[in-house]
Amino acid sequence: MPSISPHLFVVFGATGDLTRRKLIPALYHLMKSRESADNCFVLGTARSDWSDDTFREVARRALRDAGHPTDEVDAWCAQRLFYQCLGDSGTDIGALQDRIHRLEAEHSLPGNRAFYLSLPPSAYAPTIERLGDAGLNQSDGWTRVVIEKPFGSDLDSAQRLNDRIHRHFEEDQVYRIDHYLGKETVQNLLVFRFGNALFESLWNRDRIERVEITVAEDLGVGGRAGYYDQSGHLRDMVQNHITQLLTLVAMEPPAAMEADAIRQEKVKVLNAVEPLDIEEDVVLGQYRAGRVGETAVPGYREEEDVPDDSTTETFAALRYRIANWRWQGVPFYVRTGKRLPTKLTQIAVRFRSAPVALFQPGGRPCVPGNDGCEAEPNELLITLQPNEGFDLRFEVKAPDNGMQSRGPTGNERMELATQQLSFSYEDAFGPVPDAYETLLRDIVTGDQTLFVRADEVEGSWQLYNPLLHTDALPVHPYRAGTWGPDAASRLLSTWTTTPREDPAVTAEPS
Repeated sequence: MPSISPHLFVVFGATGDLTRRKLIPALYHLMKSRESADNCFVLGTARSDWSDDTFREVARRALRDAGHPTDEVDAWCAQRLFYQCLGDSGTDIGALQDRIHRLEAEHSLPGNRAFYLSLPPSAYAPTIERLGDAGLNQSDGWTRVVIEKPFGSDLDSAQRLNDRIHRHFEEDQVYRIDHYLGKETVQNLLVFRFGNALFESLWNRDRIERVEITVAEDLGVGGRAGYYDQSGHLRDMVQNHITQLLTLVAMEPPAAMEADAIRQEKVKVLNAVEPLDIEEDVVLGQYRAGRVGETAVPGYREEEDVPDDSTTETFAALRYRIANWRWQGVPFYVRTGKRLPTKLTQIAVRFRSAPVALFQPGGRPCVPGNDGCEAEPNELLITLQPNEGFDLRFEVKAPDNGMQSRGPTGNERMELATQQLSFSYEDAFGPVPDAYETLLRDIVTGDQTLFVRADEVEGSWQLYNPLLHTDALPVHPYRAGTWGPDAASRLLSTWTTTPREDPAVTAEPS
């Protein structure tokens, strides 16, 4: 694992929730790790008139609440954390520049800098331009800028944002972060596929019947309603998280395990996806009041800051077709939404049945797909959350207890049972690192593999642009606590949903 070189990590929007909940804990873990150099520092910046001590106290509370030892937390915050106010307008880049130079001089830093934009999307381009105009886009060491999703709101805005970024930063300096790509199971998709000949030999249209991707949330919009109602689920989840999973499942082997080679194959997948048929391939929904577990919850329109007549989608089901040699004829299904029965992110790969099903009532073989022919498919379940891991379902003969059933001809019917082989990351390796910790490590070590390239962003928006600029898509209501609107069943009548903590659960759209 590459060591972490001395650097200054500058966080724009340092007073915000993301910094407190995710960035500070991840940076603490990184800078406490064995491979981290001693001289790595964090400079928070925002409009708020905070001091170093104010920033440190907020960080202390966040780290203490996470269970870290008080003495270690206090020492780290005092030694590593600093803050610089950007003024009421948030534009005092000169004061920030002076503080950067002073800190680098005081701590003998070589000029390595990472600028993390934990900001509203509207502030990305202006902030990048201020950095460029001040000459902070280059230094004696390395300089990198990190941008949170969303990367634009449609194709045109994404292209404009990329153009403004590239006026000041080269593409190899830009890290577009999607925290889903930091999850261990997502990263392991590459190892699972390309490091195991057993599965790679099956990963094609001859052996796979369909692929399902489920990203379910049991929560509503919470305090994000102001943003979410302007965005909707297509922009908030599908264009980024979902599409990243799709490309990783479907991509071809890269020429090398290097960032550009991997990202090039992901772009090829996007280019091969057929245009979505608005009427046939897309179902949108919006949750109404219902129950999630034992808790009664309001409908989307009853949430705070949501207009009474909002038509913003909180659910999307889609069917993709990939027109290439590997995947022609294999549908990829996606289902994602808020206020669904459980929190679950899972990829289900259903393999084709055997050409002839031998174990049938009466002992007569039959052809799967024909009326009355029963044949349970083999399935691979890749679970990203909760309890990250893999499950492989297959059929075995049930033990003979002397009570075997007989078919209509009097022949004994062999009883089969579905079993599964399971692998849990936490059971095998202990606690799984937080996705942000993984991604921040990659930023400061210069590994762009898990970050989104400019043409990848634009290719994804190209796919969804027609959906975002049409009035032809109805938004169907669904009751909170169900698997989305009834209309989703026209894409796929039975969806695979199996949380790892309860393998017996299988749910269908309601």
